[in-house]
Amino acid sequence: MVELPEGRTWDMIVFDVDGTLMDAEGYHPDLIPLIREVEARGLPISLASGRTLPNVTPIKQSLGVTGFIVAENGGMVWDSNEGHEIMALADGSRAKAAAQWLATQIDGFDPAGIESNRWRETEWCLFEKEDEDLMRELLADTEWSDLIVVPTGFAIHICAPGIDKAGGLRLALEQRGVKPERVIVCGDAPNDVSMFDLCGFSVAVNDARSSVVERADCLTEARGTEGSLELLRAVIAIL
Repeated sequence: MVELPEGRTWDMIVFDVDGTLMDAEGYHPDLIPLIREVEARGLPISLASGRTLPNVTPIKQSLGVTGFIVAENGGMVWDSNEGHEIMALADGSRAKAAAQWLATQIDGFDPAGIESNRWRETEWCLFEKEDEDLMRELLADTEWSDLIVVPTGFAIHICAPGIDKAGGLRLALEQRGVKPERVIVCGDAPNDVSMFDLCGFSVAVNDARSSVVERADCLTEARGTEGSLELLRAVIAIL
């Protein structure tokens, strides 16, 4: 069971999407009622995802949350509820070029990557089956040596240096006037760890990667989307 720190007050919860709020079957049937209960009690919920902004926006709308969106692993930030403009924090053309070059070096490598690349602005994503370690090794001696290769459990992202979920989240929180130490963050993958380090309390819902669990303040008893329900119920209990 999630045990939140005693004597603390919170201004926001930030959730990763895939593997945390959603899985291959979509939303858990208990998710939306719990999220709306948290929002009704005055605690806004935001989303931070590796998905593109056009992918995450309808998810935000369907959940009915009043927070912001951090998309493309921190590369895109949009707080429509507060009237802010969409911000793109990197140029993804170099990441795409790096993927195309890797295809000339690795047999069977698919540079087109995942379908949502058509909407990506700040990074490029390859299928999870690609060899991330070999990608890093080959890029290390190229003009793209500064790019970061990040696995998420759903894809392998090639990202610009300095772009991660924590960076996008920090900017979005500044726009809202919310201090990171007053934020609860929930995720399941390596690309969520930077947010764990930034925020006041972090919750992991997947124990498949020890590096993720070690950096979280709490691991839910349930896993995946049911772990997120566990967190939401714990938050409701203290509001």
